[in-house]
Amino acid sequence: MHKAKGFSVTAAIGALFLGAPAALASDREALDARFQQAKPVECDVQCGDVITQHTKLTHDLSCPGTDEPALRIEGDGIVLDLGGHTVRRSSPVRQDTLGIVVTGTSMVRNGTIRGFARGIQTEGVDSLRVHKLTFAGNGTAIYNFFSTTSFLVTNSRFIGNDVGLGSEIDASLGSFDVRSSHFENNRLGIYLDTHAADVLDSTFTGNEVGIYCFAGSARVRSSVFARNDAVASTTVPIGGRDICERFRFENTLIANNASFAPTETPIWNVVQLDMINNWIVGNDNGLTAGSFQVYIQGNTFWDNAGGLTLEDTPIVSLPQTGIVRANRFLRNNGDGLRVLPASTPTVLGNVALGNTGWGIHAPTAFDGGGNVARNNGAGNCEGVTCAPY
Repeated sequence: MHKAKGFSVTAAIGALFLGAPAALASDREALDARFQQAKPVECDVQCGDVITQHTKLTHDLSCPGTDEPALRIEGDGIVLDLGGHTVRRSSPVRQDTLGIVVTGTSMVRNGTIRGFARGIQTEGVDSLRVHKLTFAGNGTAIYNFFSTTSFLVTNSRFIGNDVGLGSEIDASLGSFDVRSSHFENNRLGIYLDTHAADVLDSTFTGNEVGIYCFAGSARVRSSVFARNDAVASTTVPIGGRDICERFRFENTLIANNASFAPTETPIWNVVQLDMINNWIVGNDNGLTAGSFQVYIQGNTFWDNAGGLTLEDTPIVSLPQTGIVRANRFLRNNGDGLRVLPASTPTVLGNVALGNTGWGIHAPTAFDGGGNVARNNGAGNCEGVTCAPY
């Protein structure tokens, strides 16, 4: 496990990002409108019940964990309110056990789901709203099973699951819209197979991998990744459908992680990599990204055990292109910015100070001018012209 150095810095900088953007309310409004008139009625719900109307639990449920779900929601527009209670598996074997199965557009809120192979499973559902739920010790907390489903997940916690959000491989489509949620000590926070994730105002701490983009895309905004074994992972580029289309990180803190990517797949291989106005601080290695296009702007790479390395990706046969602009590479071990041949991004207006290797080493890049470098151990700039001030 990596060292948790400088977490006070993580917390302090993280506070700058974790506001509640105005967009948050509007994002919630459309789906919430379908449930705002709901008034769940307190019911003496038992394991195995089928929920067909707005319902609120009055007590915890300990269910035996058979291949039948603990609860099933049937019908559109249903609200199941757990009432602060827990639905848990009571049997010693978790294999194939189901917590709550949802078969129509519904909302599940306000409680805990614990110990099932699949905490919530959707089947043929257009959309599902999850609010103020805690998922603990499940196989997959929320599982999209043979569906094309849009998920809206708000103010929820994913603790100690194998997978937080996932889906049936090659058999489901959809999106995960995640707001103000927390992923901690999961083997994998979010798994994307032909799904798009939009993550806002959320935290990922202590996970083996935060996001695995197998064949989808991810946008992360105003969030925090701290003390994870790996921030994210992509598929080894073998062609076909198994391609991560886009990683996009905006206004996000990435700090004190052991690695950006797992050892077995140490490079983020994506078609498009966008990193805008992020703080990358105190991580135990550098970020290496292979992509067809990049847009890297306004980021600070500070005191990491490596800087940023860009290279071509075998996903496409053309050299990498794009923009690397107005970034700060400060006191990293190794190079601040390295662009490997034959990548040809345009490098302009960057600052590289006090890195132990090169400030900017980019022999095949286009020089956009305005780069500044000084006090770097191996040299200030190669391939672009840098001024000392």
